Amino acid sequence: MGRMMSIDYGARRCGIAVTDPLRIIPNALDTVLTIELQSYLKKYIETEVVDILVIGYPEHKDGNPTYVTQLVDDFLVIFTKAYPTIQVFKVDESFTSSRAMNIIRQSGVPMKKRRDKSLVDKVAAVLILEEFMESRQYREFMMNNL
Repeated sequence: MGRMMSIDYGARRCGIAVTDPLRIIPNALDTVLTIELQSYLKKYIETEVVDILVIGYPEHKDGNPTYVTQLVDDFLVIFTKAYPTIQVFKVDESFTSSRAMNIIRQSGVPMKKRRDKSLVDKVAAVLILEEFMESRQYREFMMNNL
């Protein structure tokens, strides 16, 4: 069994989180510039086994796509061609950044560090992964792949 990875995809930066190899604990991994994401993932996947990619899928409250939705779709076309054996799941990313900011604020992180958007992106990626791990979709996937 390999790790699960999540991406909080943004137009400028992407937060990345992964689980441990037993898929028990999600951890913040890194924040990378979006233009460097493909090369970052290639290096990571060459050294670590990743079975599942969970990506935050941006939509407005009414279900319409945001300006980032097409960027995510374009990324997924490239990713699935490069890594056809990695299962991809889309997760609603509504409010993950604001929830991440609240978590950071409540954890006592100093003001200067709270302004660091890369920290917010990493925490948002962890929230996306946690949400997926608690979802019915994940439980059904695991039951069908035992």
